[in-house]
Amino acid sequence: MHKGAISRDGVFRALTEYDELGQDGFLSKYGYKPATGYLLLHGDRTYDSKAIAGVAHKFDQGRALRPDELVGGRSHAARWLARLGFTIRSSRSPDWTRDEIILACELAMANGWKRLEFDDPRVIELSALLQTMPIHPEELRNELFRNPNGVARKTVDITSRHPDYTGKPTNGNALDVDVMNDFLARPAEMTEVARRIRQGLDSGEFQDLPPAAEEDDFSAPEGRLLLGRHRKRERNKALRKKKVDAVLRQGRRLACEACGFDFEQVYGDRGAGYIECHHVVPLHEAGEGRTRLSDLALICANCHRMIHRRAPWPTPGELRASIEQKHADDRRAAGVLARPRSAADERRDVGGAGSGGR
Repeated sequence: MHKGAISRDGVFRALTEYDELGQDGFLSKYGYKPATGYLLLHGDRTYDSKAIAGVAHKFDQGRALRPDELVGGRSHAARWLARLGFTIRSSRSPDWTRDEIILACELAMANGWKRLEFDDPRVIELSALLQTMPIHPEELRNELFRNPNGVARKTVDITSRHPDYTGKPTNGNALDVDVMNDFLARPAEMTEVARRIRQGLDSGEFQDLPPAAEEDDFSAPEGRLLLGRHRKRERNKALRKKKVDAVLRQGRRLACEACGFDFEQVYGDRGAGYIECHHVVPLHEAGEGRTRLSDLALICANCHRMIHRRAPWPTPGELRASIEQKHADDRRAAGVLARPRSAADERRDVGGAGSGGR
């Protein structure tokens, strides 16, 4: 059976029929269930996006799509409608990110790892702060997004996983436990992380950070926002140039401070002058004062990735030490393999085989 494109006119005709029949009548007529993922916003009303897209197909292609022919998520029906210029909004709040859980954990710790209620002034204040976070796009936020009830519920999810909690844990997620364990292990440091996030939100500093899609597989135990600020500093062309100039004035090569890789030596003119710049100051301290050249390290792209791959982040010096240790281990292993076998080695092998056969 043919499945084709839908048009804005087809969507408007489906919306009109929806208004005439009402939600229950419209969904029943075409066999659809209420939307659980995304809603279409038009005027002051919301509509079941999957059903609207499926019925719009009738006006453009001669037949409505069955529910099993259409996926309602952002990859299908919601995307069709968004491409036609309609506003799509999630019908449920997005998952909590590490940054958000850090702030909720800070609040739970300040309350003695006890749950907080929705009408607690601290919960209301955190709710308002979370709604300013530039992490979740507007189309994923619904009218309940990070409201006081949701924030209070998150403190329950966190505190019910505390080691001293004696009741039955709620159905939180693994990230709640990870962040809580970070607070238990490093309370002063994680409190400072939370303070940095709050400070950045209050000042609006995070509003112009690169979107999450640019982060690739870089990870940050302190959260996405501080990572974004960290990487923004690393991309500061003026700082990088000053660091490169300082190295060249000292008569040194532009070689990786971790592995020694020299782009010009390997790639010739194409690699001349190229090196990446890494900000070695921990993320939770990165807001202090001005960046000094001693805070920066010149490293190759591979080592830059390895440093950011997972926590704890090694310094370039620590990464260099691990590289040197790996090389030493490899040389030692190669030496053992290349060593001529002695008569004692042969006797040990024979004896071991014999004893194993008993």
